[in-house]
Amino acid sequence: MRKLAIALSGLLALGALAGTAAAQSDANRSGSKQVGLGFIVGEPTGIDLKIFLNRVHALEFALAWSLSDENEMHLQGDYLWHKYDLIDLDNGDELPLFFGVGGRVVLRDEHDDIVGIRFPIGLDYIFTDYPFDIFFELVPILDVAPDTDFDLEGAIGARFWF
Repeated sequence: MRKLAIALSGLLALGALAGTAAAQSDANRSGSKQVGLGFIVGEPTGIDLKIFLNRVHALEFALAWSLSDENEMHLQGDYLWHKYDLIDLDNGDELPLFFGVGGRVVLRDEHDDIVGIRFPIGLDYIFTDYPFDIFFELVPILDVAPDTDFDLEGAIGARFWF
């Protein structure tokens, strides 16, 4: 329980710092809202927070749970870049490719916790007329502690933008 409290307070602190940076940024995502809160479904499944620092750069955080393994909680954070010019939609909506680098901590009850480096890549369908987006991502992961291992996770998700 103590590890959970420490991890949650760290995640909240990172989210608060990122929110402050986003609020101070003068360039935002396509002239719309910068902070999105939603969910991810896949491995892991949980709550997702994305904060655009400007049109191209964003921070994304998740608090999620593994559905396939024993009792595990995932805390993850990524720095993302967005490429808007690869796919052109005729309806005015946007479909940027995103990619980035980040980290994760997997808190486990029965075994040692896991620390890894994430390399997310995906597509984000951004509705221009609604404060809503949906996304798909694949994430290769290099775990570095307690052992070196490779993992691949994937998820779909949606966010409401404030």
